[in-house]
Amino acid sequence: MSWPVSWKLFLPEEWINDRERRKRARIPEETTHRTKGALALELIGQAQQWQLPAGIVLADSAYGNDFDFRQELRVRQLGYAVAVEPRTVVWLSDPAVAISNSSRKGRPRQYPRKADLPPVHSLKAVAHSLPAGAWRTVTWRAGTKGPMQSRFALVKVWAAHGWTSQQHPERKPEWLLIEWDKDAAEPSDYWMWWNPTSDTAPALRAAVRAARGRWKIEQDYRELKDELGLDHFEGRGWLGWHHHVTLVSLAFAFLRSEQARSKKNFWCELADDAPPASGEPDSGRGSLSVVPKQV
Repeated sequence: MSWPVSWKLFLPEEWINDRERRKRARIPEETTHRTKGALALELIGQAQQWQLPAGIVLADSAYGNDFDFRQELRVRQLGYAVAVEPRTVVWLSDPAVAISNSSRKGRPRQYPRKADLPPVHSLKAVAHSLPAGAWRTVTWRAGTKGPMQSRFALVKVWAAHGWTSQQHPERKPEWLLIEWDKDAAEPSDYWMWWNPTSDTAPALRAAVRAARGRWKIEQDYRELKDELGLDHFEGRGWLGWHHHVTLVSLAFAFLRSEQARSKKNFWCELADDAPPASGEPDSGRGSLSVVPKQV
């Protein structure tokens, strides 16, 4: 189950720098242009301040391709399974090689030369280079038309972001998860997976289920738009947009609470002011409220 806990409005730089537009939309003076990645990290920081339980961060390739975004998640000790594009380049061995200073003249080198580094590979090239034994068929959930399964492989990699321009960010090993169905001509999906508590390879099924967990969020996002009108807002005001997404989020949370209460294995205890479930006598108590159990 998933539900939205907060929103931030992305405004293009050319839009937010237009003073007349800002005035008409009543955008607060302190609001500045922020990239989508920066806004996502602010929302994650907000959730951490609220002490919401930390799970695995899931994101599409618009965020997963961003090396700085993944690096910031590692700084915050947040595990992730984020989609990446096949053109992303990586090393298959640790790039922290010994630095050669053959010349005694000048300042000693701080970073290795390109020639000293291991070769880089695109993710697509990595997938094509793997032996047949690296692939395993994994079933991650039951679908409406039968079990959802495909072939997957896990490879330890180091991101080669900025290596051609001599950028030297801290390189941490990540696990590349690749999906390539046996009947497909090419791999279909790539993810970067990282666990803050261990550098060892994750269980393949657990990694696949985490990466594929975004499907549920996409389904819920579609319901937010199609059933509750998330994308129906036609106003031009800052406050109006925030009011709209807040009400949609509350409606969605209410529906999820009602759906949970109708299940036999309901995992929450009802608060004292909760209304009776279907078939129970009405005691005149107030609105629905739930208290999560410790599980």
